[in-house]
Formats: sequence, structure tokens, C-alpha cells
Amino acid sequence: MGRGRVQMKRIENPVHRQVTFCKRRAGLLKKAKELSVLCDAEIGVVIFSAHGKLYELATKWTMQELIERYGKYTGGPPADEPMVEPMQDAKKEIEMLKQEIEILQKGPRYMFGGGCEYMSLNELLVLEKHLEIWINHIRSTKMDIMFQEIQMLRNKGS
Repeated sequence: MGRGRVQMKRIENPVHRQVTFCKRRAGLLKKAKELSVLCDAEIGVVIFSAHGKLYELATKWTMQELIERYGKYTGGPPADEPMVEPMQDAKKEIEMLKQEIEILQKGPRYMFGGGCEYMSLNELLVLEKHLEIWINHIRSTKMDIMFQEIQMLRNKGS
């Protein structure tokens, strides 16, 4: 019995998603090592998990040396030159996250009639997006529970 084709879409169940991430990450790193050994290639792989954890692989050199070499090859900024852009990007991201937190805090008050604050169209769109994500998560959990109950009933019937 062969494996079925995997549908390329986000795995809704967080447990299944984490298991798939761990297995595929290990497979990807193994393939990169094999390619390096077999073909004498210099490879650098950087992976950030959904939780922000860093996984990296650098063959032959360190990751820093590979990044510097990549920067020289592509004409990027020298490694000893300080980069100002990441700090500005981080500040922008912090501001966006603060706004999102504010919207998410307004949302329940608005929905339950406790807050008389007016929400802008953008705030309502962000709230709608989060509600859709939550609904999908709830549906996924509900389907998992129903599947487990069906399996229990089948096992009892056997």
C-alpha cells in the first residue's frame, strides 16, 4: 500500500501540525546533509518554527561565515556594517502588534454590548479575520473529538 498524495494546505490541528513540522524538519536537514556530502556542496539551512525557535544547519563553515559569503556574492551589505533596517522593522512590527492587541481587546466588548466604542472598518476586518481563525480551530477540535467518539463506538461494536 503506497502513501497517498498530501494536500498542500495548512494543517488545522496544532498537535498534528507540530508532529508534521518535526518530522519534515528532520527530513529536510537530513537531505541537506546528504546533498552536502554527496555533491561536496556548501549548504546553509535556517528554519524558524511557529513558536519562533531557530533550527539551523551549516555544512563546512559556520552559519555566520555562510551568510557573509552570501552577502558578498549577492552584493549585500558587509557583515561589519551595522544594519539599521532590522531595528526599524522591529519597531514597526511592535506598533502593529500593539494595534492588533488593542483591536482584539475591543472585539469582545463590542460583541457583547459592553463597549460603546466605535470600531473602524479596518478594526472590524481584523476582528473578522481572527474570528474566522478561531472558528476554524474550534471546528477542527470538534471534528477530532467526534472522530474519536466514532472510533470508540466502533471499537465497542466490534
